[in-house]
Amino acid sequence: MKRSLLRMVVLISALGLGTSEFGAAQEWASWRGPTQDGVSTETGLIDSWSKDGENLVWRADFTGRSTPVVFDGRTCAIGRVGVGVDEQEVVSCWDAGTGEKRWERRFNVYHTTVPFSRVGWASVSGDPETGYLYAHGVGGQLWCLDRDGKTVWEWRLGEDVGRYSGYGGRTHTPIVDQDQVILTVIGINWGDQAPPRHRYFSFDKRSGEVLWVSSPGGRPADLNTYSTPVVTMVDGQRLLIGGACDGGVYALKTRTGEKVWGFKLSKRGINVSPVVSGNTVYIAHSEENMDEGTLGRVVALDASTGKEKWRSPQSVGYASPLVHEGVLYVVDNSANLHALDADTGKDLWKHNFGTVGKSSPVWADGKIYVTEVNGGFHILKLGEEGVTVLDAEHIAMPEGRYAEVYGSPAVAYGRVYFATENGIFCLGDKAAPFEAKAGTPRVLAEESPAEDAEPAVLRVVPAEVVSHSGETIDFEVRAFDSKGRALGTVEAQWSLQGLRGTVKNGAFTTDKSSPTQAGRVIAKAGGLEASARARVVAQLPLSEDFEGIEVGKGPANWVGVFIKAKVREIEGAGKVLVKPRPAKGVPRANFYAGSSDMSGYTVQADLLGTQERRRRPDMGLIASGYILDLQGNHQRLQIRSWSAELRMAETLDFAWESGVWYTMKMRVDQIGDKAVIRGKVWKRSEEEPAEWSITAQDPHPIRSGSPGLYGYSPVDIYYDNFKVTVSQ
Repeated sequence: MKRSLLRMVVLISALGLGTSEFGAAQEWASWRGPTQDGVSTETGLIDSWSKDGENLVWRADFTGRSTPVVFDGRTCAIGRVGVGVDEQEVVSCWDAGTGEKRWERRFNVYHTTVPFSRVGWASVSGDPETGYLYAHGVGGQLWCLDRDGKTVWEWRLGEDVGRYSGYGGRTHTPIVDQDQVILTVIGINWGDQAPPRHRYFSFDKRSGEVLWVSSPGGRPADLNTYSTPVVTMVDGQRLLIGGACDGGVYALKTRTGEKVWGFKLSKRGINVSPVVSGNTVYIAHSEENMDEGTLGRVVALDASTGKEKWRSPQSVGYASPLVHEGVLYVVDNSANLHALDADTGKDLWKHNFGTVGKSSPVWADGKIYVTEVNGGFHILKLGEEGVTVLDAEHIAMPEGRYAEVYGSPAVAYGRVYFATENGIFCLGDKAAPFEAKAGTPRVLAEESPAEDAEPAVLRVVPAEVVSHSGETIDFEVRAFDSKGRALGTVEAQWSLQGLRGTVKNGAFTTDKSSPTQAGRVIAKAGGLEASARARVVAQLPLSEDFEGIEVGKGPANWVGVFIKAKVREIEGAGKVLVKPRPAKGVPRANFYAGSSDMSGYTVQADLLGTQERRRRPDMGLIASGYILDLQGNHQRLQIRSWSAELRMAETLDFAWESGVWYTMKMRVDQIGDKAVIRGKVWKRSEEEPAEWSITAQDPHPIRSGSPGLYGYSPVDIYYDNFKVTVSQ
């Protein structure tokens, strides 16, 4: 076996530490800071400020609900912008010293029921090594942006891997660790990843290639959670630790995704992000406990085993803990700041600073900086018996109500930054010298593997691909030792499972005679085996009449179908795809038959809606990010992209009958700076009408997207004869 050993001296996180004339300067490239625990070593920070100008270095117009990052001389944040048809998600970067805007990128929100007020939920993450910024939108888009705000790579996770995006809007923050970006994705994919699960996806931070996917837990108790994992060293292993949507807390080997341990904490999903100090993991929740009927708990877990060390009854549902000098600080849902002994969980003191506590506290310069949902920004001086309030300011909207503040402060370059519904603020001593200096990186010491270390696990990279028939994909095999340390690439024997084509030296070329397929590319080396998942989409035209699919199953390479829809044999119609009324949960679903890079096509299908008392379904087509929806109870036809806001929607009264087959057709054209979306519907027994039934225009066009089917099924929906053709 040939392999190249990686040079391992000390592995370093790309997070900065340095010095300045007013204290130890730091960057704040991730939402919980350089040590992922909300602690800053900065000194000389302000004790008070005023919206009228005292210690207010700069303020910029912005509407945000998450934590900004400060690195590379920039302050960057994600939020929302626009009114009506112009409503979009926005990522902005300012000069960290002056507040001058460097750039802004606006992105469409689509294929989601998240309302506008919850857009910009997840914090952005920065990588000081490359200068890249990583942003995760509420609709499931993951963007890697360079220093100028240009797209380096992106994933549209809803269409390509089945990420769920529901009304709650809770969106996970990506984290950067060494050469990877790790993000949680909850949803329904295809194949063995079709069952709904909380999955961790690792992406190469430079290319966007998927390095590994891990599903450590069970069936989701919630589809909306946002616990951000942290990276730490435990027993010589680099671990990723986070809370999951099944109520569990899990530790994974960071470079391979292998599960090390799990601890079941709650009967519902976990929103609180953990913090690690030494060999202890601290995490909390505010839902029903596993072992009694009470709500909420703070726990300390052994980082090596996941076993519980102690528990405390506080109901902490949102804010991440803060640990410093042997004291654990937690903010409960009623905005009480609790101080607990970090070793025993003993209550030390409690301080109320507001009414709704959702943001995580930050320790810096002997003070705690914390925000409160109802516009509050608080500076608290720590003492042995509790805290002294140094300053409490409230930010208001122009109409007089308090501005919402959900994000935490970020401390960098001797200043404090935070984002609100009414602007982003930079606080500091205006007379102090300012220097955007990265300084010395934080060190996570890790021993090199032995020269003769044997591989314990293999990973095929890329681990997940979406491709088109006739294309060639190049794979490689990477080896890791028992502690998850990289050993380099290895030669392997290759084979295919469920795929038709050829694979030689890791190069997989699909068989053009089997244009639509899904399966695995398998590699074996030294008695070990690993595989990558490949979903292959046919070059157009594409068609599916469901006749070749086994009853009780769905199309193998469609995303989002599992448990949502199955093929049935219907008398007089043959095999059709049926989306039934679900036993529980929201009956809404999108089924994606292609890939998110597709454009310039027309999609068509036959649909039949049933009726039970007053319940009728909504059913339709998906094309290039837009939906054509035949709505049952409303008896109308609608074109839209964003179901919660109807930003560019057009609606037409259209009476239609249950129990009757209709044919729907949809086309999206990119015409200059706008998209023109057209749809038509007619009874299948009749001739296709020459004219389109409905037309909509979008001045902020979605340039591409997967074709598919849409359904809201309080009663059964039937689909047949799905076709995608090149638009003429």
